[in-house]
Amino acid sequence: MNSAQRHIVLAGGGTAGHVNPLLAVADAIRAIDPQAAISVVGTAVGLEHDLVPQAGYELDTIEKVPFPRRPNRTAVQFPGRWRNERRRVREILEHRQAQVVAGFGGYASAPVYAAAHRMNIPIAIHEQNARAGMANKLGARWADFIGTAYDGTGLKARRGAALQRVGLPLRPAIAELCQRIEADPQAARIEAAQQLGVDPSRPLIVVTGGSLGAASLNRAVAASADVLLAHAQIIHLTGRDKMDSTRQLAVSCVGEGPINDLDPAHAGQGDYHMAAYLERIDLAFACADLVLCRSGAGSVSELAAIGLPAVYVPLPIGNGEQRFNAQPVVEAGGGLMVADNEFTPEWVASQLPSLLADAKRLHDMGRAAWSYGIRDAAEVMARRVLKLVDRQR
Repeated sequence: MNSAQRHIVLAGGGTAGHVNPLLAVADAIRAIDPQAAISVVGTAVGLEHDLVPQAGYELDTIEKVPFPRRPNRTAVQFPGRWRNERRRVREILEHRQAQVVAGFGGYASAPVYAAAHRMNIPIAIHEQNARAGMANKLGARWADFIGTAYDGTGLKARRGAALQRVGLPLRPAIAELCQRIEADPQAARIEAAQQLGVDPSRPLIVVTGGSLGAASLNRAVAASADVLLAHAQIIHLTGRDKMDSTRQLAVSCVGEGPINDLDPAHAGQGDYHMAAYLERIDLAFACADLVLCRSGAGSVSELAAIGLPAVYVPLPIGNGEQRFNAQPVVEAGGGLMVADNEFTPEWVASQLPSLLADAKRLHDMGRAAWSYGIRDAAEVMARRVLKLVDRQR
């Protein structure tokens, strides 16, 4: 390796929520310094195993070592497994000549933080959730810089370190959409509508529960389709394995006529456009007036950055962590939040028509979301990481 290069190791993975910000920062570092040596530490079982090489970065894999949450066999095995992976990480960091480590949470990050600390390698952390996970809570004890998507994550910077709300490093498609909307929102809307086969001149609702879908959103929207279609077009992304049941419910409400597959070939054949999943969801966001969705950290940050008003329906599991993601945007006026058990066909039919009819309110909500959102997080994190490298040279 060229000793004049900056050598940076990024760590994290498991879910798209960890991998996408990691790759966005990697791309931003490469844009600033095309000669930087960038590699990633992840696991062989997370999304990073495929996404990192596809993005053009080398991946070093370690074993997944979850923190034990109760006394059992896994807890007994944990200390030995932890030492083994920390030893493996040390070998990786030495081989990569790491000058800084930047972690994004997930199982792979914790042993990387621990090894880097022992090796006196500077550490940067990014936390994308409103409530920090266990790996980043550990890493924050040693981090030189902590970047967050939200205020009040529970992370505290040690003395001499910095903590800053930088926002969520955006996926390239979303970052590009933000730029296009800022330059000419109407042109962005028209182009996306043509690609999807919807009418750019009429209101549009986008419904999404992510790749797996959300049964409560599917039921509430499909069962109130008659009311919604009187006011707007619908793009309904049902999630995999949920499209048939959702379509049957919608057909029982409005018949077959208004419902078609989301495809430009079906443009003009009906206003209820349905698909299990949309890889280019940025196209749907580009021509949406309102989004109905869960409140995962990535969804909330992306919609705020785009400036889209949304009705957030937090996933009702655990301690209801998803509500913390949406709360700041809702308090800023950029959306509404409805409990999962309250998001019913009756709620949809009674609340959404008046909202869709109030163009000024939707506009104001969008501006409030845009004002709360942050669009340059990837570059800010990249420059912070590079600053830590340069401090060592």
